[in-house]
Amino acid sequence: MKYCFDEFKKNISGKKVAVVGVGISNAPLIKMIVNLNAQVTACDRRQSLGDIEDKLKSLGVTLCLGEDYLKGVIGCDVIFRTPSLRPDNDYLVKARKDGAYVTSEMEQFLKYCPCKVFGVTGSDGKTTTTTLISEMLKTTGRRVFLGGNIGNPLFNIIEEIKEDDFAVVELSSFQLMDSKYSPDVSVVTNVSPNHLDIHKDMNEYISAKKNVYLHQNENGVLILNRDNDITYSMKNEAKGKVNMFSIKDSSTFAHLCGEKLIVGGEEVCNIDEVKLPGMHNIENLLAAFSAAYGYVDISQMREIAKTFAGVEHRIEFVKEINGIKFYNDSIASSPTRTLAGLKSFKQKVILIAGGYDKKIPFDILASEGIDRIKTLIVMGNTKDKIKKAFKEEMKRSNKFVPIIEAQSLEDAVMKAYRSAVKGDIITMSPACASFDMFKNFEERGKEFKRIVNSIN
Repeated sequence: MKYCFDEFKKNISGKKVAVVGVGISNAPLIKMIVNLNAQVTACDRRQSLGDIEDKLKSLGVTLCLGEDYLKGVIGCDVIFRTPSLRPDNDYLVKARKDGAYVTSEMEQFLKYCPCKVFGVTGSDGKTTTTTLISEMLKTTGRRVFLGGNIGNPLFNIIEEIKEDDFAVVELSSFQLMDSKYSPDVSVVTNVSPNHLDIHKDMNEYISAKKNVYLHQNENGVLILNRDNDITYSMKNEAKGKVNMFSIKDSSTFAHLCGEKLIVGGEEVCNIDEVKLPGMHNIENLLAAFSAAYGYVDISQMREIAKTFAGVEHRIEFVKEINGIKFYNDSIASSPTRTLAGLKSFKQKVILIAGGYDKKIPFDILASEGIDRIKTLIVMGNTKDKIKKAFKEEMKRSNKFVPIIEAQSLEDAVMKAYRSAVKGDIITMSPACASFDMFKNFEERGKEFKRIVNSIN
């Protein structure tokens, strides 16, 4: 069922509205709901919002900043939470008891978007799969709106979106935790331990991911990874149609059959025609084919597979210096994503890893990665945990990989370069989030490229 946005406009007008977190998605949201005659309080843990602060004040927005920023939600009728704020925060729990409606920018987009929405979640491969679906849908000539966790807010422009457009959104577990609405076509790329610094446990993380499809109706379509035990176990919970993709099981809707990529019984292309490197990207393509099937011609799928070279910060070739190649894989913020990157190379690599601690184990990175790493450079808050995991694996397997500690990203790059010889590959694929040193993985990736490009 598609809801009419006029309902939202009517319900928000004259209401006291708190917007928690003045970030990429919520800043445009604030301006939008001010224009809809709401009384807005912007709440942010930062003491100062910089240039945007004066703009908000000029709109008549009340600011509640600093340590007690959540007091700004008290007495509000509607509260938009930022994805990083848990829905069970004490202030939000009390606000609900007092009658407040607690929601988010993404939940409202999923509720009111007038066109067909394709949503992608998972532990790894979300951004590439989301972008692939978007690129495929663009070939139809219809307008495609790309956003969500990928960085582009969409709710503030919802009145520009028409019924015959397409919307493609990347969805994080934090955005999905309390969502009561699901996309029309939902993709779960895979699920493995991640974000356990925020989620109470693995079960809560999985439950959040399930909201991408649990609120579909019988017309919904769910795309699942047959090769991942957790996603495979979701197959009986869908209300609508379920299509599986696999690189192992040729009975699935989209699969790898020898060297051929097949979807819906039709051959799309050969594996050697695919521009993106690595078997994990074959999985991403199969997921995207499954989502776009019925909307996009096979020939158009083939063209995207043959020409799409990837998204910035995802096994991105940076530069070759004295025969040494540098790759930026800053998006790899989990051990499984780093492993996927390692497996895309045909030789052992010098790996730069480490960063913010999401409370997830590195055992799998050590056990499956040790044979693919020539030298390991560790940095950031997790360097000791990664080092410990590899030392335990070396003891267990009687294998060896040199480990070098670095004090910063620049130190890591220079130590990697000094340890390399002609023909080596250096990849920054951290297996961790960036928040100990950078505000996000994009900033980390750009800094890595700056450092590499500064080497003479």
